[in-house]
Amino acid sequence: MRNISVSTFINTLFALVLSLLVTALFLFISWDKERQRKDEINRYKLISNSLLSTARLSPTKEEQTKFYHDFNVRPVSINESRLLILSKGKVVFESESVYGRMQIFTIGKNKYIYLQRYGYNLMLQDIKSNSTRIQITILIALLIGILFMFLYIGIMRKLAPLKKLHKQIEEFANGNMDIKITQKYNDEIGKIAQSFDNALHHIRTLLESKHLFMRNMMHELKTPITRGRIAIEMVEDSSSKEMLIRAFERMNELIAELAHVERLTTQGFQPHINEAKIDDIINESSALLLCDKRKLTIQTEHELLKTDPKLLTLAIKNLLDNGLKYSEDDKVTIITNPQSIKVISKGKSLEHPIEYYLEPFTQEEKRNSGFGLGLYIVNNIAQRLNYTLNYYHKDSHNVFELQLKEKVLK
Repeated sequence: MRNISVSTFINTLFALVLSLLVTALFLFISWDKERQRKDEINRYKLISNSLLSTARLSPTKEEQTKFYHDFNVRPVSINESRLLILSKGKVVFESESVYGRMQIFTIGKNKYIYLQRYGYNLMLQDIKSNSTRIQITILIALLIGILFMFLYIGIMRKLAPLKKLHKQIEEFANGNMDIKITQKYNDEIGKIAQSFDNALHHIRTLLESKHLFMRNMMHELKTPITRGRIAIEMVEDSSSKEMLIRAFERMNELIAELAHVERLTTQGFQPHINEAKIDDIINESSALLLCDKRKLTIQTEHELLKTDPKLLTLAIKNLLDNGLKYSEDDKVTIITNPQSIKVISKGKSLEHPIEYYLEPFTQEEKRNSGFGLGLYIVNNIAQRLNYTLNYYHKDSHNVFELQLKEKVLK
């Protein structure tokens, strides 16, 4: 019940109540017909006993007419009609008493009472309407059903804005930052929509402020770093010169990493999918890393890959950098096949689950090299390209795998 949608719950509830209403109506009509039949039999017995008991008293015509009117019957006076009824009619009830014999015949919807007593016989037609009560019952049921349907339509129309609100929230989650949630009614759903629209406006403001801050910060940092780097080159060689150059290079690396993070975490960012050679991507990754290719062992089983070459190059570059930093033999092996790209290096297993290292600025303790952004960037790239980043430790080697999910051409 917790996972069922509101619309499905309401539809199920109304369908159940409607089924119960129809079932109750049929049961009531069946019960009412049986009760009505018993009432009719008792009424016919009363008519029979009243007429047969007074047959010898020879009541006047006025008394007979009054009796017929009170009991809603009329005599069938033509003998041929009586014979037709007796021959064609169906006996549905008969009884005998001290007053005489009574038989109830039916032809179609008409009912007839045939009375006999010592040569006295009388045929009466029942003219009382028996369908009025059922008609009233059906009419009441129809009115309840109509009211029930109006209630159902009203509730569903009241809940309809929730579907629109859900679609707009999904659009926002998919990166449409310009979505505007509107609701013309001031009910609870309208207030929720207004509150969410206010939250979206606040989120957009925060994101814009964050992007502006990141761009300004990187711009402001690049200028003094560049000037400092140029100034260091003018300084005579000394023991501190190399350390200062490396410090400025590290700051440049940090700015570059932050730029990648800012670009990847933008909601509206979309990868540019093209065909590329896996060897070219790996060579570009090692070139960005400025590493000795003799430290790399490359094994490829396919040529073309349908991907965003720049993003995949950055991801492999970070995996190679991570592998070389923490490798015990300063070597990394890259194995590619139509299903995955694996970066393997010798070393101890990670101390924490892989999810720990997918957060920004996290790394193994007592390892000061790097900023803890490498796997965070790789994981974001994998998500953008619909890949999966896996990790496992096997035979004293750490294996980071990008599962490609049918992106390979051949």
